Amino acid sequence: MMQPKQLLIVGVLLITVGVAVGYSKIQAHTTRPVGEFYDVREVHDGDTLEILRYGKLEKVRFIGIDTPETIDPRKPVQCFGKEASQKTKELLTGKSISLEFDPVVGERDKYNRLLAYVWEQGKLINLSLIEEGYAHEYTYRSQAYKYQNDFKQAELRAREGEVGLWSPKTCSGTTK
Repeated sequence: MMQPKQLLIVGVLLITVGVAVGYSKIQAHTTRPVGEFYDVREVHDGDTLEILRYGKLEKVRFIGIDTPETIDPRKPVQCFGKEASQKTKELLTGKSISLEFDPVVGERDKYNRLLAYVWEQGKLINLSLIEEGYAHEYTYRSQAYKYQNDFKQAELRAREGEVGLWSPKTCSGTTK
């Protein structure tokens, strides 16, 4: 049987390890991955932008998020779509970003757009858009991806906090 002093030491060690694990998880979202940087040429909407990569203009679709539509010719502008597009423009227009690819998702979608996590100044923009209520978490064809749990938790917090598109004063989460 452990003595009270030993129990205290074990307890402190467990708390320290827990804090370290939590901190490292947070760091995953606040440290830009090492890689190349690309200039944002245009923000098309809340979850798609255009960059100059290797001398060629490339469209980038953000992994794990979906913002309300603003430019799909088959759909009307959805609730909070203009606000989501404007937010992404504010965050990324004229900025230099780095991309993080997810080997599970693949590098391109069926429209030949790059699929990526978008980082700017150490900030994971995909996650920020969900946290601030500008995007839904989006899982394509039940396919797991690197930050899926974090994105789902961020959406849950945004819903519970009635932030952005989750507010009863905007869409109450219904953007269609």
